[in-house]
Order: sequence, then C-alpha cells, then structure tokens
Amino acid sequence: MWISLIAAVAKNGVIGKGNDLVWKIPTDFKRFKAITSGNYILMGRKTFESLGKPLPNRTHLVISRNKNYKVPEGHHLFENVEDAFIYCNKLGIEKLYVIGGGEIYKQTISIADELLITEVDATPVGDTYFPEIDKNTWKIVSKESFPSDEINQHPFSFINYERINP
Repeated sequence: MWISLIAAVAKNGVIGKGNDLVWKIPTDFKRFKAITSGNYILMGRKTFESLGKPLPNRTHLVISRNKNYKVPEGHHLFENVEDAFIYCNKLGIEKLYVIGGGEIYKQTISIADELLITEVDATPVGDTYFPEIDKNTWKIVSKESFPSDEINQHPFSFINYERINP
C-alpha cells in the first residue's frame, strides 16, 4: 500500500490552531479534493470533527482511543494507526492518504512513501505542527509556486516529495 501524507504547512511548520486552518487558500482545497476524491483518507478524531461532516466521495478512517466514538455508516473507526493499516491491507487498498492532524502525521511520516505538501509562505501562530521534513530522507520530485491573489491569502507552493530510499 502506498502511503501519502497530504498537508498545507507554513514556513514555521504550523498546520493549524484551535482545530482549524490559519489561512484561506482555495486553490489548495481544490488540489486536495482532486487528489483525495475516490480514495481512503486517514485522520485523527479532531481532524474528522473539524471537517463538520464526511467529505464526499471518500472513505474516512478515523483514529480515536474512544471505542464508543461514532462515525457515520460507510466510514470506519480504529483505536490506532496500525489497526487502520491492517484493515487497508486486508481490503487491498492501493493508496491511502493521511490528512492529519499533527499527531497522526508524526505517527505515519516514517512509513510514508510520499509527501504532498502545500508550503504556505507565512509564519502564523498555531498549536499544531507538521513533522520536520528530513532532506536526507525526502527528495523533491515536483514544485509549482503561486503568488497570493484576490482568492489565495498567501503565496504558496505545491511540493511533492518522495522517499529517497524506500
């Protein structure tokens, strides 16, 4: 199974504050939707709750220590990342997208195959961070940069990384 972490990350590593994003970049939302639609997405409970409702055309795998936590029908709850991976492997899932939050990224970056990062040219105050991207482990395979404009609050770049030695 190919594991891909997808995140919007500020220059200082911030990915959120108060269980919410700290910027408005609709172009990033469009990219996220295009990439993850039709796929399985893995997230922590807080990230799932921040969505408000399941994202259309995606199967949500939610990590929570609370065994009684309820997810809508067609989506799945796991106590830990390992159980979610076992489930995906049993189903023969080819690609899994990890969408947050900070703790789930921390638990999965060491086994990920790819990082799909929207690097936001900003240094906001936040309380949730993406793990450091070790340049000895990851190589940039593509990068596309965009200026801020009337739609996107900050300049940003789509940077795709692949593991150097899989």
